Amino acid sequence: MTGGDQYKLFGVYVSGPVADALADTLYDEAGVVDPETYFDDSMDSVPAGDPGGEVTAALVADIRASFTDLYDQADFESAAAVAPDAFTLVHLAATPQTVTEVRERFRAAATIQETDLRTVQTAILAAALDVETTV
Repeated sequence: MTGGDQYKLFGVYVSGPVADALADTLYDEAGVVDPETYFDDSMDSVPAGDPGGEVTAALVADIRASFTDLYDQADFESAAAVAPDAFTLVHLAATPQTVTEVRERFRAAATIQETDLRTVQTAILAAALDVETTV
């Protein structure tokens, strides 16, 4: 259970280049060396004030706030070309309300695009991080 002093963890699937860009952001802004193990898979929340949590919470809040613009910028076609086994599960932290709202937007975008969540998550995060979805 999360409260006002906790960030909820949730997973998104992204392509390698997007995972790398996220790792670079976490390293540059929070000093996170290994983002794959930073958030323990067995945890469902992290305390507010956690450096990695703060960085990903800000990123997810920005995605929520600018989702329409990111959707317009997103390269869904390129993200759809990523091989199904080439996606990486990454964990992000955000306020519980933000997690709920971003998940709803991802699902709506997947419905509109008639594609899967991996494709949408990769395309939107690539737009947010200003990187290509594939190498």
